[in-house]
Amino acid sequence: MSCEKDAPQVTLDLMRETDLPEILAIENESFPLPWTAAMFRKELNNANAQCLTARVNFGPKSVLGAYIIFWLVADEAHLHNLAVKKEFRRQSLAFHLLKVMQEIARKVGIRAQTLEVRPSNTAAIKLYEKCGFVVKGIRPLYYPETHEDALIMWADVKPR
Repeated sequence: MSCEKDAPQVTLDLMRETDLPEILAIENESFPLPWTAAMFRKELNNANAQCLTARVNFGPKSVLGAYIIFWLVADEAHLHNLAVKKEFRRQSLAFHLLKVMQEIARKVGIRAQTLEVRPSNTAAIKLYEKCGFVVKGIRPLYYPETHEDALIMWADVKPR
């Protein structure tokens, strides 16, 4: 068998409420103060929110590997939540979800993206920089559970 045939395939889809058990497991392993099921349900019902999942498919078996939630408001795309299951980290799932966010923003005429990130989350900062984000400010004590500031990062959405 070829490597290509054995390689898992990734599919992107809209997040569904039935995804919440897998999403909550990823959320709990990813963040010191994870979102609750109620918070995810609120996003699923928010007209401004885009809630997407990345599923890793191994033949007939499928595992939710990552998710992204961002808002399209006025003239910006604002990242609210992005996480990858530990076993799939450093395999470009987050990078591809950020590129999807950018493409959706581009299609609706949005020209800027923004997010907040912990200064201690160097892996995420490197990923965001790879996607064109730069630090433009700080939100003091943004993360109450760790008393950390947040770096405010922005990136342009370039028209085609």
